Amino acid sequence: MSILLENEIYDLIGDNHQMTSAETPMREDAFVKTDLQKMESIQKHFHSIMEEMGMDMTDDSLKGTPHRVAKMFIQEIFSGLDPKNKPKISVFDNSYNYDKMLVEANISFNSTCEHHFLPIIGKAHIGYVSSGKVIGLSKLNRIVDYYSRRPQVQERLIMQIFNELKAVLETDNVIVVMEAKHLCVSSRGIKDESSFTSTIQYGGIFDEKENRNDFFNMINSEK
Repeated sequence: MSILLENEIYDLIGDNHQMTSAETPMREDAFVKTDLQKMESIQKHFHSIMEEMGMDMTDDSLKGTPHRVAKMFIQEIFSGLDPKNKPKISVFDNSYNYDKMLVEANISFNSTCEHHFLPIIGKAHIGYVSSGKVIGLSKLNRIVDYYSRRPQVQERLIMQIFNELKAVLETDNVIVVMEAKHLCVSSRGIKDESSFTSTIQYGGIFDEKENRNDFFNMINSEK
């Protein structure tokens, strides 16, 4: 396959925002290097990228940028790639026997499009009905944040959050809705600044339309 044809295929996948796996694609040796070693390597390569773009890397404003980018990648916006950063979720018995829907709405998240490395900015809404287990409200936010902090496709992101909640809560009675603006759509390509992307994942009692409608009524009342 020619390089030109291969790049056309890559562009097509990126422009269509396609994912190739429901799991984040990771190499088996992804964590052989320490965070410091990764940062040193990224700093070196990003310095070269900036030089290739013609930037004067002796300028005081620019010379620290490769270090800042490397630190940001490893310690901040892509920290969700490393399992050691996964939040510890304490689960409690539903001792007060609350058997109705619990909803956490308008959870802010920031992620990164894996096709163009541009921001995805949005809100997540989560609902569940306990089957005997509950978790602290802030843990819902932390789960969203953890899976958001990696190169993502929105469809994969919502599936990872949904599956994690089902596993932690030991129930299928979970629903997740995500609404986001993708800067790879608004700042490049079609440059549509008004559109946003919505995804939904649900199971258990939320397979019933009446329960989904109750959930939507609750999150819409908070907007």
